[in-house]
Amino acid sequence: MKSNIELLAPAGDLDKLKTAIDFGADAVYFGAEMFSLRASSGNMSISDITEGLKYAHNLGKKGYMALNIYPHNEDITPLRKYLNEIKDIPIDAFIVSDPGVVYLLKEIIPGAEIHLSTQANMTNYETAKFWGSLGVKRLVLARELTFEEIKSMLENIPGSIELEAFVHGSMCISYSGRCLLSNFMIERDANRGQCAHPCRWNYSLVEEKRPGEYYPIEEDARGTYIMNSRDLCMIEHIPELINSGIKSFKIEGRMKSMYYVATVVRAYRIAIDTYLDDPDNFEFNDYWSKELEKASHREFTTGFYFHKPDNKDQNYLTSSYTRTFDFAGVIKGYEKETGLTVIEQRNKVSIGDKVEVFGPNPGHFEYVISEMFNEDGEPIESAPHAKQIIKINFNREFNPGYILRREKEVE
Repeated sequence: MKSNIELLAPAGDLDKLKTAIDFGADAVYFGAEMFSLRASSGNMSISDITEGLKYAHNLGKKGYMALNIYPHNEDITPLRKYLNEIKDIPIDAFIVSDPGVVYLLKEIIPGAEIHLSTQANMTNYETAKFWGSLGVKRLVLARELTFEEIKSMLENIPGSIELEAFVHGSMCISYSGRCLLSNFMIERDANRGQCAHPCRWNYSLVEEKRPGEYYPIEEDARGTYIMNSRDLCMIEHIPELINSGIKSFKIEGRMKSMYYVATVVRAYRIAIDTYLDDPDNFEFNDYWSKELEKASHREFTTGFYFHKPDNKDQNYLTSSYTRTFDFAGVIKGYEKETGLTVIEQRNKVSIGDKVEVFGPNPGHFEYVISEMFNEDGEPIESAPHAKQIIKINFNREFNPGYILRREKEVE
């Protein structure tokens, strides 16, 4: 079965961009050093963007730049200057949420492909037609839409307009991320890329005339995380997604690690390809969801796709992530003369640890470390230093870019 479905992955920096492409993304989205809604992620310099797009284009993939802040007056002049600096870079599309930014793009980069950010809260077909009339080619749906609403939208908009939707990652409790909590509480503007995620904090109730007396909102001595959504996960609903008419399946996570990007992209890539290879006989494989659980995550929900979320889609007890595996390292090369694999460490590994090695293809390789060497070939017991070069003999060769993970000890 042929399909034009796009798997779109986050690229918080150049390394994550390349990892997303290597592990199966059809396209990536990234932020510049300014003007995107992930100001504290790595983001990318102009030289990084140029290199990253060259890497993607050489493999037939695409790269989209997020320019989705809601700019204030003082942002316009620097934004105009920045657009002039990047206008000759072959960026495949720009993701925007503000009409003024649309006009700036049309003025400075005529012919630029424009995608509407989910931040614009696009929830109905009349709004979709409005944005289409401005030349916006793709609409990133508000997360608050069901499959039924998406179907109705497609029936009422021109066929030239594409739809993109999030299928995995963190959810905002506020309407498509239009939140003022961060501004109000610590003066960090969520709509200009500085969200502190106060929706994840633990809250109790205080009565005005009884300062210092904290009452749990639920009968729980720990208080309650009243705005703490579970993470979106649609891996078990690939057929519904593909048959919905959505063009691009988007993974959230520009602030997540290279390990997270590789794990999530790989699981969705395999699931999508399995369905497309034989839709009539498709069966969900629990391996895909178990792989997703090996990346840092909160409990999962299907969001708004099937119904409006209820109390089962919130986590009232903790905002902490579940993390059963640590990102142990990235394979950099292989020494044929010694049989040693060269690894750049990312978290401490020691002799006796059981590790898993995985790449873009299904399956993984398990190995208990019996010996380990430093960069000079000297035996070592552990590798505690960040990005330390180590060498291990796996009795087989892996391609550069493959990833090591180590199961966390049960506490």
